[in-house]
Amino acid sequence: MIEMEGIQKRYGARVVLDLPALRIQQGERLALIGPNGSGKSTLLRLLAGVIAPDVGTVRTEDLRSGEIGYLPQHPYAFDLSVLKNVELALAGELEKKKQAQEALERVGLLHLCKARANRLSGGEMQRMALARVLARPRKLLLLDEPTASADIAALERIERAIEHYIEQTGCTLVFSSHAPSQAMRLSQRVLALDGGNIGELGKTAEVLQTPQAESTQVFLKSWKL
Repeated sequence: MIEMEGIQKRYGARVVLDLPALRIQQGERLALIGPNGSGKSTLLRLLAGVIAPDVGTVRTEDLRSGEIGYLPQHPYAFDLSVLKNVELALAGELEKKKQAQEALERVGLLHLCKARANRLSGGEMQRMALARVLARPRKLLLLDEPTASADIAALERIERAIEHYIEQTGCTLVFSSHAPSQAMRLSQRVLALDGGNIGELGKTAEVLQTPQAESTQVFLKSWKL
């Protein structure tokens, strides 16, 4: 179980995240939704250990860094081949080339394995970074807008790759998305954030189909327009 208690994160004088408590069960799929600036990325960065809360505690059952896979909203690429970029996540693995190729195949980028990673398009770079995360088993998968730069075909490929990975590893998934339809497909629970606060938290179908919080209703209505 992942537990967050009394969490507060500030950037300057602005409180960007204020969570009294949040618990995520092992193997759960949790989607984070809400408008820009609602705290989704900050919450994922806290769970990944990239930043620390100003107040409160984050407990991830002593997960080691290698057991947490984190895909930031703006992934990076080294000036190496696409294959070598993915292999960087597989230090110490005996068959890292094979594992990297399999990960690239799952996201539909194997044909670009010899290309320079820093010359990829935004959507291709996002898929390469996802392959780097999916190349080895993780206990916790944190994805920040994993299909933000994807076209429809790539979106479907990415979602299939994520679902396959979860089936194979049994990992916990926490991801952010601006698309409620994606949350419906991939998650079991939804956390709707509102100005850094919990607007609504519950089963995916209930939150998305019959939202109770006004902030959630406004967000979902604006997305449908």
